[in-house]
Amino acid sequence: MKSFVLAEKPSVARELARVLGCNQKHKSYIEGNQYIVSWALGHLIELKMPEHYDSKYTTWRLEDLPIIPDKMGLKVIKQTSAQYKAIENLLKRKDIKEVIIATDAGREGELVARWILERAGWRKTTKRLWISSQTDRAIKDGFKQLKPGKQFEALYESAVCRAEADWLIGLNVSRALTTKYKDPLSAGRVQTPTLAMMIERENEINRFVPREYWTIQAGVGSLTAEWEQNGERRIFSSDQAEELKKKLAGKKATLIKVDRKKKSEPQPLPYDLTELQRDANKRFGFSAKKTLNVLQGLYEQHKLVTYPRTDSRYLTKDMEATMVDRLQGILSGYKDEARPALAQKGKVLARRVFNNEKVTDHHAIIPTEERLNLSDLESDERKLYDLIVRRFLALFYPAYEFETIHALFEVEGETLTARETNILEPGFKKVTGKDNDEGERKQSLGQLAKGKTFTVGSVTANKKLTEPPLRYSEADILGKMEKFGLGTPATRADIIEKLLSSEAVERQNGRLYPTKKGKQLIDLVNDELTSPELTAKWEKELEQIARGNGNPKTFKEKIRKQTAQLVSEIKASEKTYRAHNLTGSKCPECGEFLKERKTKDGRILVCSSRECSYRKHKDPKLSNRRCPQCHKKMEMHNGKAGMYFQCRRCNIVEKADDAKKNKKVSKHEERKLKQKYSADNSNFGTSLGDLLKAAMKDED
Repeated sequence: MKSFVLAEKPSVARELARVLGCNQKHKSYIEGNQYIVSWALGHLIELKMPEHYDSKYTTWRLEDLPIIPDKMGLKVIKQTSAQYKAIENLLKRKDIKEVIIATDAGREGELVARWILERAGWRKTTKRLWISSQTDRAIKDGFKQLKPGKQFEALYESAVCRAEADWLIGLNVSRALTTKYKDPLSAGRVQTPTLAMMIERENEINRFVPREYWTIQAGVGSLTAEWEQNGERRIFSSDQAEELKKKLAGKKATLIKVDRKKKSEPQPLPYDLTELQRDANKRFGFSAKKTLNVLQGLYEQHKLVTYPRTDSRYLTKDMEATMVDRLQGILSGYKDEARPALAQKGKVLARRVFNNEKVTDHHAIIPTEERLNLSDLESDERKLYDLIVRRFLALFYPAYEFETIHALFEVEGETLTARETNILEPGFKKVTGKDNDEGERKQSLGQLAKGKTFTVGSVTANKKLTEPPLRYSEADILGKMEKFGLGTPATRADIIEKLLSSEAVERQNGRLYPTKKGKQLIDLVNDELTSPELTAKWEKELEQIARGNGNPKTFKEKIRKQTAQLVSEIKASEKTYRAHNLTGSKCPECGEFLKERKTKDGRILVCSSRECSYRKHKDPKLSNRRCPQCHKKMEMHNGKAGMYFQCRRCNIVEKADDAKKNKKVSKHEERKLKQKYSADNSNFGTSLGDLLKAAMKDED
């Protein structure tokens, strides 16, 4: 009898199969003496769409809403149905005694596997592989300690509740807004309050009125001091600033107080996903989505880091025994930083990091014991890996210790202050690379004695303007989402991308700007849906369900009532909307106005009528052909002599025929050639040259 192992991706399945000794490779699975390993391609099963319940829902009509099925049904995703069918057939084999779920160890991974098993009607034993890294040792240990599937029923229930809530609210509200206002308007349980926070920041900026203010700097002996009154350094009157300049210049300054304080900054905890996305955005300008994608490669392909989609920044106590192995793993790239820690036998000085109670599904993101080979990593992978390793190494170094010195001078009844920071123990900042964070001027204030007098030298008044708050960066909005419990570490990147793709928000110089469409959308949706507090409450309930302390049935009933109420409010609303991208041109096919949309291929014109499919490129279409000079994508044009490519920037034109002659066969085309001719000509060679000959023979 054999165990059927279900992984989430083919790449993970191949690694599991290798470690488990499965060598017989088939199209949709890999078999061995004890195990059969197969894979989902992401999701293979999804919730049925409205038209699967009733064909009338194919046409979007306001009067048909809300769509609330009594019981949500499942369907096989058409594009990946062949893989599902293969798994279904394997599960029917008489020599399969049990299923081992080996999808990602989290809520989403649980849903991927359970829906497949539910749709296939699996009723026998189910076990769970729950590991936090993809190294050979972790996989072997995980298979020795498989957990009973029943232990994760609550996690699955929570995942189903989330999926159904997103379907019911997102689909119904989006359809209601789209049909009522005749424009694609997307709203959802998490994305709408996230957008609302960006709009609120935009309103703060618009309400902001700049004010002039002045700061006073004075030379006190060899020191530089600033005027201050009750903690305020700004002066909002030019006359007062001028008076102070005259009052202070050339007078005697008496040192009335020197305040010295020793301070300590503890080692930072390792990263969870959200914190890592925020740091990668601040330092490298990575989007949240890009960080997650690069991180997934470090986890699955290189096996250098632990499970990425975690919400914990702590480690379990039993992990202390693995520290030396992890330090040995990173040694080739971090000799100077890791050797002091290895000399102390991997002793962690930041003891608070070990806390079993603060680790839920997964511990913090840290390096694995896999041996590092930096040359295997691409530039972006190195950057992200470096952040993770340095944050991990900080645990083995002492706390950062420094001294602040605050000197107060009295001049003609006014107060001047000077500050200084001295580093006593660089500690963990030796490895995090932030030892110059303080950026304070070194003025040797420590040598000063109380009561000493100095002559005030030059006094300057610096004119400045108060500034509005900045628009949110992705790092900022991820922090706000985490604060209000909007989404999970695994879903926040997708929420931001959805707001961008639906044209509610756009990126400009690393900041998120709400569009005209986004601003109008927030006015149209229900106030309740814009509230971060409501969504945070739902997320808390889902977390309770995942822990076995909540009631899935009650949650689903509540969401159904909420859906009906939200749709009812939209139907009754008297608010108006004007598409932000409507042009003055009319559709040549149906006469409705055309809209202008930005796409990766340039601007296009589309008909505003949902029933009409007319679309036309406004900008010339971009090809995959690169300009030989500037390497940008070239435009495609049709002229009298046929198709040609043009780079306006470099004024270079190439005929399509010439391009074809010079064009190399891409990997995708090579794969297609192999599929087509290797199958039909079993005796034919499989080299690229042979396959091209076969293709040319066909053309003749």
